[in-house]
Amino acid sequence: MPGVLPGPEEIDRGMELNERGRKVLEEVVDTYIQRPVPVGSRLVAKSDKFNLSSATIRNIMADLEEMGFLVQPHTSAGRVPTDMGYRYYVDALREKGFGMVEEKFLASLHKSFKDTQDDINRLLNDVTAKVSSMSHCLAFAVPLRADNTTLNRVQLYRYRGNRTVAMLLTNEGLVTSKVLYTDFGLSQRDLDRISDYLNSEFSSCTIDEIKAVVMEQMSREKELADVLITNAMQICREALVFPDCDIIFSGVSELIGLPEFADQVNSIARAIEDKHTIIDILDGLNGGMQAEVLIGGENPESGFRHLSIITSEYRQGDRSLGRVGMIGPTRMDYSNAIPLVEVMARYISSAI
Repeated sequence: MPGVLPGPEEIDRGMELNERGRKVLEEVVDTYIQRPVPVGSRLVAKSDKFNLSSATIRNIMADLEEMGFLVQPHTSAGRVPTDMGYRYYVDALREKGFGMVEEKFLASLHKSFKDTQDDINRLLNDVTAKVSSMSHCLAFAVPLRADNTTLNRVQLYRYRGNRTVAMLLTNEGLVTSKVLYTDFGLSQRDLDRISDYLNSEFSSCTIDEIKAVVMEQMSREKELADVLITNAMQICREALVFPDCDIIFSGVSELIGLPEFADQVNSIARAIEDKHTIIDILDGLNGGMQAEVLIGGENPESGFRHLSIITSEYRQGDRSLGRVGMIGPTRMDYSNAIPLVEVMARYISSAI
């Protein structure tokens, strides 16, 4: 199941890494993240982290390959991390923590966007653009889902003929407007009375809660003696139908411009353009503000097998409002990417 990822205890079963093995694996991953060419034992041995010969390093790397953490693409080449190697590396990063990296990112976001917090969609666009430029990966945000927001106020306006304009403002700053077609003639005074009724009945209720009440009321429409209430329920039902969720992207060119994707530009672009697939992947995750990481083959969709997704929810209390995250190569710089995604979520949650 997407989102239920193997932890260190599952990866290590029957193949526990000793201290030297862990350090060599970490060095190979760090080196490959910085420069995507196979890593040789001689290069690892030059690191000041080791006091080991190149031959000893080579034997350790051979063991790591046998255990599934590394792979040798060509007989005469060095080795590169596998998805399993990256998973071990990411889980080890979590155990160590990210130190002051998160606070540095958070301060940067507060400084950059203190004037855009009243417009949630502008904020999401600005934050994803900033994060993409900082990470050189694709950043994304799933905007507020209207169904998850709470109603602040609804106002109805008479338009042309039998048309009515419904404007909804949520407590999270989402503003939507919709033209409704009604088969009953209502004056502006009637619409004002309906607006007052809906606001008094449903203010601070979530859209989902309002829909449930409206459907229950409509199911016993004949019992509603007040024609105005009946009209209010019909208008409310029509006004609360929203389009499918969209995704805000920033940094597509950053992603497809990476050297490992030079011969995969079209397939990577197609995968990113399929927003419904991305939404399906995100919907299968567990949720929460701690970043979830899908690495390569852990992604359930074949188009994402060469990519990693890091994502976190932004929330209001215990209620999920949307998601932010990054998509990049499996060799993305997880030590910066994971805290950056978590900070994105924390910052947007605090701004709403």
